[in-house]
Amino acid sequence: MQNSPKSRSLAIYPGTFDPITNGHVDLVNRVLELFDSVIVAVAINPGKTPLFTLDERISMIQEVFREHNSRVSVESVSGLLVEYAAQKKARAVIRGLRAVSDFDYEFQLALMNRKLEREVDTVFLMPGLRWIFISSSIIKDAARHGGDVSDMVPACVNEMLKKKLAR
Repeated sequence: MQNSPKSRSLAIYPGTFDPITNGHVDLVNRVLELFDSVIVAVAINPGKTPLFTLDERISMIQEVFREHNSRVSVESVSGLLVEYAAQKKARAVIRGLRAVSDFDYEFQLALMNRKLEREVDTVFLMPGLRWIFISSSIIKDAARHGGDVSDMVPACVNEMLKKKLAR
């Protein structure tokens, strides 16, 4: 028995997105094939020191998904993700898996989230093989050392990386 009506058409895709990569974009596009809309929830993680500010990350993601503006929204989130998802009446939290090594942690997290909020499911998706090896950390490290990451991030992100790292 549900406590409140849940939208079967809304998913939450959380992450720090520092910065958003083509792998993240690929996952959002896959989510839009399964759900009517998605909230890209930009996490505030006190355990990380991001390269980009929260506002910069939100702005980049909004720019990337401008053409999907009615189906993709971008918000910041802090605290328990499942509480946020329940508040938004989302049906699912999307988690990306790149490698088997991601699965153990993500599985434990999904089980804890399920324990805390039984009405919110976790959906695991893998990015396309073209993007399976990239992460925001790898992108930042390569860009810091002068590597060309232009084919691994959206164009607006590549420009922001160049500007941020030139300082």
